[in-house]
Amino acid sequence: MKRNLIRLSFGLMTVLFSAMTALAQTPGAQAEGSGIGKGLGYIGAGVGFGIAAGLCGIGQGRVAAAACEGMARNPGAYNRVQLALILGLAFIETLVLFSFVIVYIHFGALR
Repeated sequence: MKRNLIRLSFGLMTVLFSAMTALAQTPGAQAEGSGIGKGLGYIGAGVGFGIAAGLCGIGQGRVAAAACEGMARNPGAYNRVQLALILGLAFIETLVLFSFVIVYIHFGALR
């Protein structure tokens, strides 16, 4: 447990300290919207959406597995479990669509 906490803290410090160079740009270079910052913005938005979509797939799989297990254990509660399954899948998919909209807005801001 302590080892994982140390790894997490070092990883967090690395991410935070690497972001300081991006925030230390001059306002004139930042306003142009060209160069490496624009490319890194595209890469970051694409990777972020990929992570969101991948985790959505994992979440949907777990929800479906739990619903199938619940229906197998208690067939009388089929309708209630099915309703909860559909609502849960809708909420998960809504989060992915929300992240897609954010990425799309971010791409528009980079142009």
